Amino acid sequence: MHWVLPVLLAVIGVTALLVVTPVSGYRPWPYLKPNSSDLMFGGSKKFEGSSEFIHMRYHMGPVLTANITIHPIWYGRWQKSQKKIIREFINSISAVDSKHPSVAGWWKTVQLYTDQTGSNISRTVLLGEEKNDRFYSHGKSLTRLSIQSVIKSAVTSRTKPLPINPKSGLYLLLTSDDVYVEDFCGQVCGFHYFTFPSIVGYTLPYAWVGNSAKLCPGVCAYPFAVPQYMPGLKPLKSPNSDVGVDGMISVIGHEVAELATNPLVNAWYAGQDPVAPVEIADLCEGIYGTGGGGSYTGQLLNDKDGATYNMNGIRRRYLVQWVWNHIVSYCTGPNALDQ
Repeated sequence: MHWVLPVLLAVIGVTALLVVTPVSGYRPWPYLKPNSSDLMFGGSKKFEGSSEFIHMRYHMGPVLTANITIHPIWYGRWQKSQKKIIREFINSISAVDSKHPSVAGWWKTVQLYTDQTGSNISRTVLLGEEKNDRFYSHGKSLTRLSIQSVIKSAVTSRTKPLPINPKSGLYLLLTSDDVYVEDFCGQVCGFHYFTFPSIVGYTLPYAWVGNSAKLCPGVCAYPFAVPQYMPGLKPLKSPNSDVGVDGMISVIGHEVAELATNPLVNAWYAGQDPVAPVEIADLCEGIYGTGGGGSYTGQLLNDKDGATYNMNGIRRRYLVQWVWNHIVSYCTGPNALDQ
């Protein structure tokens, strides 16, 4: 998507554009149509069945067909309980024995995407080595370029550096709730791209996702928090009792799905502009269940305590947006009522 200004009609899905390079950005409530001539949605249209204007194409670049390893970089101060929620989500992606509907079932849609040889995205996603940056090595306000410097520090550290894995490693920078990142809240809640050899020394696919609990939970942790300009709308109860981290989970899922299918921004995307590609999760922002689209999240599930979720992990429950299925040309998820 192109970089557009925020509009206070709902929480808008936007892809941010770096000053010199494109990235994919994410906000959990799209409401408005993407800013692209061949991606036209009406506000009341059922997005999950919108196929007429969507042309998801393969542009011959690499996808992640080998076992995927995610390396979290914990920037700032993180509670052990918060790390556990995110770690289990990552581990749940390959946990095929989880109760239906499951995170592993959600990943099956991502697995449908292939490379030039017909090889599918890997079903195996592993939690790799981690790095803690609890002393804010680059400060509490990060730019898009300084994010790459944080990753450089993690892979070149004198003590326990993260392994260099350009082909199947994903580097996930997670910033704590007291860290501001360029365009956070106003434009994006997360984004992905790849590192520049001139900065990091390697070309590594990475994503950044921030904890919005203190800065903008109504924007990036919806529907577990609601914007102040939407009075009368009640937030839903989060499944893991942490609004900020539960809000991050869907953003992490969004970015990991797009990194797997478009790691170097030259593989799977829709639209006619390769500088601002519309990717498989962009098309389904704000859709979490059957009937989702516009301002409606879709039909969700509730546990015995009243918490809202749409899929099961190994031991926890999560709310994760759906992704685009290019075979049937609509958004799909494991909690769809027709499955």
